[in-house]
Amino acid sequence: MYSLGYDIGSSSIKGAIINIETGGLAAGGFYPQTEMDIISPSPGFAEQNPDTWWNNLKILTKKLLAENNIDPSLIKCIGISYQMHGLVLTDKENNLLGNSIIWCDSRAVDIGNKALKDLGEKYCLGSLLNSPGNFTASKLKWVKDNEPEKYNKINKIMLPGDYIAFKLTGEVVTSVPGLSEGIFWDFKENRVSSKVIKYFGFNSSLLPEIKPVFSVQGVLTEESAQALGLIKGIPVSYRAGDQPNNAFSLNVLNPGETAATAGTSGVLYSVTDKYVFDSKSRVNGFAHVNHSAENKRIGILLCINGTGILNSWVRKHFAGKISYEEINSIAGTSEPGSKGISILPFGNGAERILRNKNMGSHILGVDFNRHTDADIFRAGQEGIAFSFKYGFEIMRSMGIDTGIIRANSANMFLSNVFAQSLADITGAKIELYNSDGAQGAARGAAVGAGFYKSLAEAFGNLKIVNEIYPIAPHREIIADAYGLWLGRLNKFTE
Repeated sequence: MYSLGYDIGSSSIKGAIINIETGGLAAGGFYPQTEMDIISPSPGFAEQNPDTWWNNLKILTKKLLAENNIDPSLIKCIGISYQMHGLVLTDKENNLLGNSIIWCDSRAVDIGNKALKDLGEKYCLGSLLNSPGNFTASKLKWVKDNEPEKYNKINKIMLPGDYIAFKLTGEVVTSVPGLSEGIFWDFKENRVSSKVIKYFGFNSSLLPEIKPVFSVQGVLTEESAQALGLIKGIPVSYRAGDQPNNAFSLNVLNPGETAATAGTSGVLYSVTDKYVFDSKSRVNGFAHVNHSAENKRIGILLCINGTGILNSWVRKHFAGKISYEEINSIAGTSEPGSKGISILPFGNGAERILRNKNMGSHILGVDFNRHTDADIFRAGQEGIAFSFKYGFEIMRSMGIDTGIIRANSANMFLSNVFAQSLADITGAKIELYNSDGAQGAARGAAVGAGFYKSLAEAFGNLKIVNEIYPIAPHREIIADAYGLWLGRLNKFTE
């Protein structure tokens, strides 16, 4: 028996088929091979056509089945992970009302800032665990204010994952974590926020019915089954936003556990059992996949825009045509601390952890007579690790700490310099796995459909592929380098 998982990104659609009995990966891939277009009709706008996601998902599904000789009758459940914070609008006939406003669209920033002021920081941070910011509720208010004819035709709003589930099942439903990522959920009252609905002037009927994350949320229709090459009636039994799902894929479910990603941008995602918030709104709190009012599980998400993109920029402009593997090897020939060079990796737009300052990246402390490309390569990777450390200190100020960081063996974590620097500066053990969001969605589906009787059983066969421990002699050197880095950063942020 197999479980099928999808990860609906803004770049591509990823898919994974896992063997439910063994937990092993039977098939995996993504489509298209080139990044999907992001439509930007005005500065700061970012849109995609949801049917592009659906059409690419259909192509991917057929490829996974055909290229891996998977019998469709053995697919027993489907799970969905998706790009967070998007807004999909449909009318009474469930037809799309234009493109989706996706996660990286910034048109609603001012709306969210005003809502924070009007609703009050105490309510927003204490009950919603977030500023309304540029999230889904604020985006819907932008449509209401700027496209009233479209707004008046709306029957339901959906998140990207809700829309894909609708295309699969014909059912329009969502989840508590989904509503929390849209800043619609009042954690203290354990229901949709009447204050948010009233303030923005929405009708609560626009929101879909709520279903548990791990549950049968609908079954594959005959039409969709034919389009995918699957069998009618397969349950869709899990959905979650990409960052909570990434944490889930790494078995990060309980207080004190942390997941990390370090691709183009970087994320720390720690689980807590308390309704906590950062008074400066530098991090976000959402209901985790296993959250309930009785068993609180809040995912504290911290995003750093300038992580892997710094490594990419260094490769492009300093390294010529050599590979990332060669860069990592050369970086390893420099010493911890990069001989005094500090790189501040904040050159990919405004950083939430810096209170939305767009300070740019800076390379500091270069001595033309002493430093080499190896020192630059290492300083870039240490600078990324230091930005994670900076984020950890924000989380620690909220009472969140961790001794273990779990990550997929991918992107920056393929560099021993980066992974070791992160372990040394945080004091945490790093566990690396061969997993991904699509595999996490497949595992979640098997839980929701009852093939796994517990979350623990779902991860019984998940194997650690590498462990990185802090090295005592390095820790003092790295701590000094971080102190130098932090002092230089403070000069730009004070």
